[in-house]
Amino acid sequence: MAMHIRSVAFAAMFAGACLPADPGGTGAAGSAGTGATPGGKAGSGGSGPSLPGSAGTAGGTTGGTSLPGTGGATGAAGTAGGQAGTGDVGGAGGTSTGGSASGRGGGGAGGNAGGNASGAGGSTGGGGGSATAGTGPAVAGRGGGGTAGAAGAAGQSGTGLPDPGSDGDGASMVGPTYTSSSDLSSNGNPKGKSFSVPVTSTIFDGKDATLTKTPVNVTRTIQVYVPAAYKDGTLAPMLVIQDGPGQLGQVSNALDNLTISQDPMRKLPAFVVVAVPNGGSDSIGSERGLEYDTVSDRYARYITQEVMPAVQTKVRAMYPNFTFDPNPSGRASLGCSSGAAAAFTMAWIRPDLFSRVIAYSATLVAQQDPKAPESTMYPHGAWDYHSDLELIKNDKTGREKMLRIFHNANQNDLGSTAAASGRHNWVIAGQRTAAALEAKGFHYKYVYGLGQGHCSGTVVSATLADALVWVWRGYQPQSM
Repeated sequence: MAMHIRSVAFAAMFAGACLPADPGGTGAAGSAGTGATPGGKAGSGGSGPSLPGSAGTAGGTTGGTSLPGTGGATGAAGTAGGQAGTGDVGGAGGTSTGGSASGRGGGGAGGNAGGNASGAGGSTGGGGGSATAGTGPAVAGRGGGGTAGAAGAAGQSGTGLPDPGSDGDGASMVGPTYTSSSDLSSNGNPKGKSFSVPVTSTIFDGKDATLTKTPVNVTRTIQVYVPAAYKDGTLAPMLVIQDGPGQLGQVSNALDNLTISQDPMRKLPAFVVVAVPNGGSDSIGSERGLEYDTVSDRYARYITQEVMPAVQTKVRAMYPNFTFDPNPSGRASLGCSSGAAAAFTMAWIRPDLFSRVIAYSATLVAQQDPKAPESTMYPHGAWDYHSDLELIKNDKTGREKMLRIFHNANQNDLGSTAAASGRHNWVIAGQRTAAALEAKGFHYKYVYGLGQGHCSGTVVSATLADALVWVWRGYQPQSM
């Protein structure tokens, strides 16, 4: 039995609170920009802040991107670069005057590596004013500015997910009786190729000051599945699974069955599955806790900077032109418990890298190590998404246009009878997250499992195929 709940009915059943403010950069500020020649005319759109990250060292020359913001009158196309530290995201000096068209276009600094990167552009286009040269300061964040790129032309589209409509959005209940989806079983359809990829991390090198528990697995074997429907030479969308292999078998079967579906409303793109084992042990003081429960971009960077390049190299032995889709629209993440919190954080903190989330019994509670540096910004860890800091409610960057989020909690989940004041009730966390996402206008899907406990395999078997179809709705394959 399944029951769909929206708006007033949802509020009555899932009473909860709201939450925190938008993250800022953690890197050191670069020195002021010195001014640069303005580029062409900037498109309309709102400003976009730099993403948070670790500090770079001084003197870098690569430019980076700014996270797109919501539509508005002032674009943030930087016209002057600064000599800030190296890293992923540089700061931009100067401003540009945008037009009035709505959209999510955000300004961003280009750079020696970024090239004439980003102009502000509304999703509906529109004229913009001339970019203004100036002496703006470099923005604190992950790295340094370098030479600014030229402002984008008027009428550029803002970044974000294609909107496939609201079908399937909202809160619903499943159970108390459950039926496993046949799409998660092997139905005799053509199988793809499997790979094993050892990866030794430098981002998670086992030397973090918070680690007190063993084991710590610096080297792990990543399991990869390339579906039969994937065609070499096309950009490959991907799904990362935490606590690999996890649901690798079920997801692989879903790909075998649904990439060849004749029903366009129940068809999956030929995404590649990358199942990543955790780093060892659990909770505060563990490598797994460091990776999954810390509200930062470290885990997202581990996946994109270490895991994906190693996978790409391995897969090219059989598919010589294999390349991952670089667009965040082509990247999803799946997990359960703290692995689900990691999936959520990957997309929330780095929507420029990941945009699609499937999170079962998500540990959106106060599980972050209080000794972690991130605790100065997010004192209650993932609990701050929906309570205390109210990050979802107070977000100003337009993430509701960038993300699709499926999440779940179950009736007998962890802490289900605990008071909210303890910040360790998974049911309250799920309900509050759903309410905050709905109020903000996200495409979200919240499933509440009756009669089930934490990370229920029964709930997963009944809902995962539907979750995959829903979360990948609107994906548009990209050409190389």
